[in-house]
Amino acid sequence: MATTTRRAATEDDLRNTPDDGIYELVDGEIRLSPGGVRHGKTSMALVVLLGSYIKEHLLGHVVGPDTGHRLPSGNVRCPDVSFIASGRFLNEEIPEDFATLAPDLAVEVISPRDRPRHILDKVGEYLEAGVRLVWVIDPEKATAVVYRSTTDVREVGPDGYLDGGDVVPGFRCQLREIL
Repeated sequence: MATTTRRAATEDDLRNTPDDGIYELVDGEIRLSPGGVRHGKTSMALVVLLGSYIKEHLLGHVVGPDTGHRLPSGNVRCPDVSFIASGRFLNEEIPEDFATLAPDLAVEVISPRDRPRHILDKVGEYLEAGVRLVWVIDPEKATAVVYRSTTDVREVGPDGYLDGGDVVPGFRCQLREIL
């Protein structure tokens, strides 16, 4: 039986994907990052709250899911919401291409088509790359899981709060505000 070898996908392949969704480069494969209306609503509600707070307090930059972050693993990941603190971009110039640094805060909003293993892989990769805070929000279950490390993990219910801690000082919102 003959075997075929497929060429590993590259960043150029990722750049040339159609404009019909959010794609990531993961272990040499192009993966579509699935979404949905609830997913989009939750992500945008957080972008508005977090973005307004960060702009008002001059803390840095909030970007959405179409922003690729080139991680040390070689993967290009696209969190649903990312925060990059002021002073992390060279000369504070916003790059045209993928960010060559991991965000300070990465947020993943779970959609019904997400695979739990892929979400956990992302969380681990973010933390390994130096992301200081990861929020995984599950709109269907009305919960969130907050990761500061693989051992510092906290679950938040709908009446609980997402807190920026030392990553986004002073930011706090009740989970139900964005669901």
